[in-house]
Amino acid sequence: QVQLVESGGGVVQAGGSLRLSCAASGGTFSNYHMAWFRQAPGKEREFLVKISWSGVMAWYADSVKGRFTISRNNAENTVYLQMNSLKPEDTAVYYCAAGPSTSPWRRNSFSDFGSWGQGTQVTVSS
Repeated sequence: QVQLVESGGGVVQAGGSLRLSCAASGGTFSNYHMAWFRQAPGKEREFLVKISWSGVMAWYADSVKGRFTISRNNAENTVYLQMNSLKPEDTAVYYCAAGPSTSPWRRNSFSDFGSWGQGTQVTVSS
């Protein structure tokens, strides 16, 4: 299983931007679809976006479509999440996840991803 480490979280004012990174190690990065989830206090973990192993396809949740952009660099074993126009309701711990590229594309549940990072806190102040 690939190991994942997120970074880039912090405190930002509403309307601001942050860029999260997720560095992978211990596996062949291009063998994995990658995704970002988040979990706010007292809420279930929420799917945000998924990118295919090649970076060609991306699937966004409605809650972040048009504000967040996922990208990946397979040469650097890293996936990114650019977050713009942040809102207080975006406050959460953000997790990256890896799932096998052989799995069906339109799957985004927790169990579809076998590797998870430890999370990075994003706080958006009003």
